[in-house]
This record gives sequence, C-alpha cells and structure tokens, in this order.
Amino acid sequence: MSRKQKKHLQRIMIAAPLFLLGVIYHFWFEDYFPYGHNGLRALFAAIYLIIGYDIVLKALRNIVRGQVFDENFLMTIATIGAFWLGENEEAVGVMLFYQIGEWFQSYAVDKSRKSIAELM
Repeated sequence: MSRKQKKHLQRIMIAAPLFLLGVIYHFWFEDYFPYGHNGLRALFAAIYLIIGYDIVLKALRNIVRGQVFDENFLMTIATIGAFWLGENEEAVGVMLFYQIGEWFQSYAVDKSRKSIAELM
C-alpha cells in the first residue's frame, strides 16, 4: 500500500466512526436534546471537511482549468446541495462512501500494476 493510500485510509478510518456517532445521535438521542441540532450540523460539517476536502479542492482546481463537469465537481455540488437542504447525514454519507470507493479503486489498480510488473 502506498503512502498516499495509507493517508487516505486513515482519513476514512477517522471519519467513519464519527459519521456513525453522528447518525446514532441523530436517530436515537436527538429527542432528548432538542437544541443539539446546530451541534450535530457542526459535527457533520467537520466530518465532511475531514473526508472531502481533497475532492472540493480538486473540483475548484478543475474549474479554474476549464474542466467543469467532472466527478469531483458533481460530488461537491451534490453534497453541498444536501447540506443546503438540511440533509447533513446524506451529504457526509455520500462523500464518505465515495471516498471508500475511490480507495478501493486505487488499491485495486496498485495491486494490478504490481502483478503485471511481476509477470514482466
């Protein structure tokens, strides 16, 4: 596993338990703390920044370069739109699962390259 993949996996391993904690709080304990919604929104925003900052930065860089409608831009727009609609869990969940998929893709490509190199 490359250094970049390890860093990516570390971010996923930090964000996933925090995401689960936020979802559990939202569905089971929010009735007991009715004014905790702003804190929950802040928690999900922090998780979003942990897991999705690189996607947002890539989207902004690609917009400057003239490549507007790539997957990074679409993921950023979808998740920011979900935040705007008040669907914080969905926004973070979508970004988290996207990053998990990207990690698996990167890992599989790396393994394939190593296997092909060994065959050569």
